[in-house]
Amino acid sequence: MIPTTRTRISLRVIALTYIIVLLLVPIGVILWRTFADGIGGFIDQITTPAAISALQLSLLIVAIVVPLNVVFGVATALALVRGRFRGRGVIQAIVDLPFAVSPIVVGVSLILLWGANGWFGGLEDIGIKVIFAVPGMVLATIFVTLPFVVREVEPVLYEIGEEQEQAAATLGASSWQTFWRITLPAIRWGLTYGIVLTIARSLGEFGAVIMVSSNFPGESQTLTLLVHARYIDDHNTYGAYAASTLLMGIAVIALLFMTLLDRKRKTT
Repeated sequence: MIPTTRTRISLRVIALTYIIVLLLVPIGVILWRTFADGIGGFIDQITTPAAISALQLSLLIVAIVVPLNVVFGVATALALVRGRFRGRGVIQAIVDLPFAVSPIVVGVSLILLWGANGWFGGLEDIGIKVIFAVPGMVLATIFVTLPFVVREVEPVLYEIGEEQEQAAATLGASSWQTFWRITLPAIRWGLTYGIVLTIARSLGEFGAVIMVSSNFPGESQTLTLLVHARYIDDHNTYGAYAASTLLMGIAVIALLFMTLLDRKRKTT
């Protein structure tokens, strides 16, 4: 069935209306509130010690989470695609678990495991604090970003098949040589796409992080927590809008980078 011109126009109008109401209008309101007093007020709000510390902590968490997700994500994708073992379905379900579980539940489970009275709470007795500190925030972020690298690399591995890897092994290449020279170049675009998604989710995570953070400025407060603290606790709505705009700007940069990568991947 070929849709008529009227049907196509109606679908476009519905889609545009949906996007405008749910995305463009809220973003426009935030930008209008942020720059209502000029660019100077915005700069003042994002250069406070609390804002700078929150940005640095957010970037630190990204710098820790992304390499770990790359290593374990690629290894998991290789195991799921190239391996033949019992329990593959269980691992597939575990990888998708962060999509189904609420981030709040993730935070509560981490407290039960790593809190003072948790299974691994004895670590605090030797000076290793996890919950209400940066390590707990890193663990929470790793959990919620776990699927992105796996789910971007996995279909690429299915697509390239095993022929080139088997040929390299036949010619005497070791497993590491095969991975670095054959597998990694073949999955580079899928891997890069997964990295960008991981960065974006790490910067914007709130639910799981707030459960395992003390939310003290300069100690364990990320940009998302700063927005919450300014709006709810300090009643500094202008500062909350400014921090939201900063966070949104970083997200837009990640989105543009992801779009460019997608175009590059299609052309190559």
